Amino acid sequence: WHGNMQPWDSHSNIKETHRTVANQCDQGLAALIIDLKQRGLLDETLVLCTGEFGRTPSVEMDQGGGGAAQGRDHNHWGFSLWMAGGGIKGGTTYGATDEFGFKAVENPVSIHDLHATMLHLMGFDHEKLTYRYAGRDFRLTDVFGEIVREIIS
Repeated sequence: WHGNMQPWDSHSNIKETHRTVANQCDQGLAALIIDLKQRGLLDETLVLCTGEFGRTPSVEMDQGGGGAAQGRDHNHWGFSLWMAGGGIKGGTTYGATDEFGFKAVENPVSIHDLHATMLHLMGFDHEKLTYRYAGRDFRLTDVFGEIVREIIS
């Protein structure tokens, strides 16, 4: 969800902006999971809350040095997401970043691994899903995707 003017893209005022948009999402996401569970649908529904990158651990300052910007830049080396239902082992934390929160150093998961895991949970063999482009076959998970079995119940 990007909302009005992409508020998750916080190159400025990250502390207040992320608090606001997280609060806007929190009740709806919680209600979705509770509703799916009450209806007996959570086990067959995979729910993810993620973006395509994380944020750098250091704060960007505005050019004038006044601190008005106080945002963080894009960081594809380390980011968090959460998953629920659909065969995910609940309450599991998997992986860790370095002491700065910049780069995944323990059990890093690539986007190809995430896709392979999601496809596995939906009953697909990611190694058999291909598409033809420019005269050759490509896999959806490239040649790198591995299923992260430690998070599967």
